[in-house]
Amino acid sequence: MKKQTFSQRDWIAAARTLNAALPNLQKYDGATVVIKLGGHAMGSDEGMESFARDVVLMQQVGVNPVIVHGGGPMINDMLSRLAIPSTFVRGKRVSDAATVEVVEMVLSGLVNKRIVQAINAAGGRAVGLSGKDANLMVCEAREPDLGFVGTPVDFNPDFLRSLHAAEIIPVIAPIGAGRAGETFNVNGDTAAGAIAASLDADRLLLLTDVAGVKDSNGDVVSEITPAQIREMTEAGVIAGGMIPKTETALEAIENGVRAVVILDGRVPNACLLELYTDHGAGSMIRPRR
Repeated sequence: MKKQTFSQRDWIAAARTLNAALPNLQKYDGATVVIKLGGHAMGSDEGMESFARDVVLMQQVGVNPVIVHGGGPMINDMLSRLAIPSTFVRGKRVSDAATVEVVEMVLSGLVNKRIVQAINAAGGRAVGLSGKDANLMVCEAREPDLGFVGTPVDFNPDFLRSLHAAEIIPVIAPIGAGRAGETFNVNGDTAAGAIAASLDADRLLLLTDVAGVKDSNGDVVSEITPAQIREMTEAGVIAGGMIPKTETALEAIENGVRAVVILDGRVPNACLLELYTDHGAGSMIRPRR
């Protein structure tokens, strides 16, 4: 690999960038930021390494990051290898006993530890968890036709706060515990929104594979209110896979999260662009100020 070199001009530009970021660095000092890392947004090993460095940097400058991840493509691959058929209802995976075993194995094992390893390799201290650990996310089955798919109803945010106090970055697989000892598969966006609300998070960043919420002309809307989200959904402008993400955003805001941003996780340094530049990234959803 050819070694990358930097000129004096590059270093001066980097210094100016850091200087310009100071107001935003101060703004997020002590803030809790929950990041939902989607299966498609995980990308390549290089992308994962870049994401991990961003998370470690965020913690270094005073942010309390919480990572909640999905892993749909990896689950699909493993189910296919094991010849277990997948069924979806209303865009959600039906999780029978066999499926939920595979989901837990892939999310809590392969996917979770890959993220943990990347953050630790970047100089952070990450710990992999699922919602079953320390009763972090207790669930109920409110959609019987989906099998072992859970709705989060009770949380243990103090456990996450204790990890932050110890300068440990939690990486959470969206697997929940039932009150009778069941294991539940939880939609990753739903889990991230619920955990963010339980922490009264300053920001929920939903990293996905689209640039953000688009208007009727196909242009990304940089800032949008909950009322506008509802209007655009009723008009059919917001449709398809964007609906559950905006629904997660609205519920999170209603339950105390200050703002939610939907942004393209494939863009290098997407989280840093959103938090530490005036331009931001993606679509920010929050009540009008």
